[in-house]
Amino acid sequence: MKAQSSARVAANEPPLLREDRAGIAILTLNRPKIRNTLSEAMLAALTDEFTAIAGDGGVRAVVLAAKGPAFSGGHDLKELTARRSDPDRGRGYFQEMMATCSNMMQQIVRLPQPVIAAVQGTATAAGCQLVASCDLAVASAEAKFGVSGINAGLFCSTPMVALSRNVARKHAMEMLLTGDLISADDAHRMGLVNQVVAAGAELDAALALARKIAGKSSHVVKLGKQAFYRQLEMGLDDAYRYTAEVMVENMLARDGEEGIAAFIDKRPPKWEDR
Repeated sequence: MKAQSSARVAANEPPLLREDRAGIAILTLNRPKIRNTLSEAMLAALTDEFTAIAGDGGVRAVVLAAKGPAFSGGHDLKELTARRSDPDRGRGYFQEMMATCSNMMQQIVRLPQPVIAAVQGTATAAGCQLVASCDLAVASAEAKFGVSGINAGLFCSTPMVALSRNVARKHAMEMLLTGDLISADDAHRMGLVNQVVAAGAELDAALALARKIAGKSSHVVKLGKQAFYRQLEMGLDDAYRYTAEVMVENMLARDGEEGIAAFIDKRPPKWEDR
């Protein structure tokens, strides 16, 4: 059963747009009238695109943007509430949607290509989680961030996972317990975003970062991104042991050999992405 909020959106208007520019995939959340909520349709579209991009060697970086005044308002609460009339009061549907959303967030982390959020507006609850799940984030000076579920009697437990892996513990707890929105400057100070730029410049700034990354060896970027997230969950000894093995594999890779040779020879490297 589809929620009324989703049904009002024209069927021929895709929830997610994709544009490819010279090795950069730009994904744009396209439900501005409902604050780009992570509805069933939006989650499915994001999941499908990330699956396709993961196997696309021509994509070297991803920029995630949004239309309208909100980057994303999180889960579509109207869509979820519509299932309270189910015999199980919606439990099965709620479980399915939380699992789907969590899997999509983990797709971003596991994607070979770096993902950069270009945040033009407010990102709340699972929308803030989406920003925190991206590898990098550029925010408009007008953007705001929050995990505001507590204000509606819903602690943002799943958004907490990504948020608490981006910002210091007490900052995360304050956001989770108060539900207050924070400014882009505060998000930058806390480490949730990398850059704050003038309103309207966030997409160009994100694309500039993406182009810089796209100029590196995609094989080495993939190797490094995977190692970054894996070592974060390890103890110190295991992290050093694991990353030492990664360094050896990197040294033996063709692009590792070429990059070092180019550095010694003082010439631009010629990447083969292997």
